[in-house]
Amino acid sequence: MSIEQVRRIAGRGLPLRGDHIDTDRIIPARFLRAITFEGLEQHLFEDDRKQIEAGGARHPIADPTYAGASILLVNANFGCGSSREHAPQAIRRSGIRAIVGQSFSEIFFGNSVALGMPCVTADAATVSALMQLVDQDPAIEISVDLDRMRVSAGDSSDPIALPPGARESFLEGTWDATGLLLDRFEEVEAVARRLPYVSGW
Repeated sequence: MSIEQVRRIAGRGLPLRGDHIDTDRIIPARFLRAITFEGLEQHLFEDDRKQIEAGGARHPIADPTYAGASILLVNANFGCGSSREHAPQAIRRSGIRAIVGQSFSEIFFGNSVALGMPCVTADAATVSALMQLVDQDPAIEISVDLDRMRVSAGDSSDPIALPPGARESFLEGTWDATGLLLDRFEEVEAVARRLPYVSGW
């Protein structure tokens, strides 16, 4: 099987303001009973959406202005809280292909890498400027370039950061550990035959 290289992601942006947005807000715990991740995107930020809609406003995730967005813009410590893999799964399944933020929870970041969804960091001023650009023109294209390590929109281009190991896995197409094992399953079986506790002593 061939694992996709992730070098550049471009698309419309979706600004989601607020620090410390935790995984229980991203996907409430009652939706974790599903056997598969299928359909999780329907419940993305469900409780937040209901609370905001009760006040007569619209959550960015449910706002048709941002329909079809593929770049999520967030603030600090995004994805904190419990380690549920369902949070990045729900985001990725909603059509988001990359996240630009000030910082991310370590476990959320790792789970996102395993889905081929880069979570790149930028300084607060850059994130704020990107959000304002999208506010002014929701159709503006944002580009996340992992070769050049830049995020661009309109006339602006700013540096982004990504740990070297994660960046390399995206550029080389080695981010899917399960896919790599399946792709080289003959080697896995050969190693298993050499292990006494697998081969039966």
